[in-house]
Amino acid sequence: MQLNLQTVLSREMNLNRTVIVTSKQGDINGDGTKDNVFLTANKTPDSPFWRNITLVIQNGRTNQYEQVQMKNNAGYNPTLFLGDFTGNKGEGILVVIDTGGSGGSIYAYVFSYLNGRLLTIFNSDTFNETFKYDVNYENQYKVKVNSYYLKERYILDLTYKDKEYLSEIYNEEGVLKAPIEGWVNPLSGLYPVDYNRDGIYELEAYQRIAGRYNADSLGYVQTVLKWNGQAFVPDRQNVAIFGRGI
Repeated sequence: MQLNLQTVLSREMNLNRTVIVTSKQGDINGDGTKDNVFLTANKTPDSPFWRNITLVIQNGRTNQYEQVQMKNNAGYNPTLFLGDFTGNKGEGILVVIDTGGSGGSIYAYVFSYLNGRLLTIFNSDTFNETFKYDVNYENQYKVKVNSYYLKERYILDLTYKDKEYLSEIYNEEGVLKAPIEGWVNPLSGLYPVDYNRDGIYELEAYQRIAGRYNADSLGYVQTVLKWNGQAFVPDRQNVAIFGRGI
């Protein structure tokens, strides 16, 4: 009984104990001195799930700490990336957290010092609210994806799908048996890429296109976002589809 009680107490202590999940070093505020950047969180016993994920910055010159709370602060595999996203000489901070949902979505934030203040210059909630789509199956084995924010249309060719899949949806003439609507999932990947090789990172955002159900993946919407001095704006958008063997 004593051993069991000690085990329970130990788990309760671990539940409330804040630990450093990951850390990086970089000049965050552009003063020429390396700062320490941490993600701290509470570990869930017997699970890879983290709670109360918090960004902590230790100023390398003053040793003072600054804590930054995030709206979505629980999930899996929280990671840090430091890089210049704005061209302001200081390194920005990219935080990505897996939600663990079936759609593979993530929470993502980018923080940067602008005019002496640490600001959130990207967050996944705003991105998901901005980039909206319609996905509709069309006759002759096509799927139409409308990107409303950019006012662009993409046509996907479904002929790479197997015969069983297509025969469930289309008759022998390639006409839909019934209307079908798909959807585009929330942000599922956000990657820093220096496309121009100028030392300033763009963001490449991935959203998975789903067909009849979530596991019915049709491809990905890929949006490259670039800092324009005030916000991240779309530089270009593509749709990538899956292939099949020749």
